[in-house]
Amino acid sequence: MNFLAHAMLAEEAPALIVGGVIGDWVKGPLPGDLPADLAQGVALHRAIDGFVELHPAFRLSRERVSTVRRRYAGVLVDIFYDHVLARNWAQYHTESLPIFCQSVYRQIKARAQDLPDATNAAMRLMAQENWLQSYAVLEGIGDVLERMSRRAKYPNPLAGGHEEFLADPGGYVQDFEWLLDDAQRFVRQWRQADDPA
Repeated sequence: MNFLAHAMLAEEAPALIVGGVIGDWVKGPLPGDLPADLAQGVALHRAIDGFVELHPAFRLSRERVSTVRRRYAGVLVDIFYDHVLARNWAQYHTESLPIFCQSVYRQIKARAQDLPDATNAAMRLMAQENWLQSYAVLEGIGDVLERMSRRAKYPNPLAGGHEEFLADPGGYVQDFEWLLDDAQRFVRQWRQADDPA
């Protein structure tokens, strides 16, 4: 799951949304330098990632990636899932995608003083370039993968990785729908366990 899916799975809880989106930038033990509510959001992000990594649908999607890019299959599938989610957003959420994305950016901006500097820089760029909504079109995920390829320390085949999605779009959609149902149940159970009241 990537940023959009993490935000949606947080189920409209602002601190969980912010923590879910920034989760990839926060390293080390929690709460670290974060307020407790944002640390909880990062903890949920990590729990979702752990759940997804072991889910058979995610494993099946990784196998769909060609051997040329198989080493990066997990990264690619995360992006493909956000593409499926954004492209078919009305099936999964009552609020329109543009309104939802702007709400996420506003919630992150409202907590900017609580975020590490490096995270704030990334979040400003995310909002300026509207990453979340850009996942709805294939060119958007192509741009994401191109940027990721350039930022990586070593040469990699991420650029052009959207071609992997085009090789079996129906398969990725099927895998995502299977996984999303289970992930939503997992998040509800996680939140209940985390809030015994």
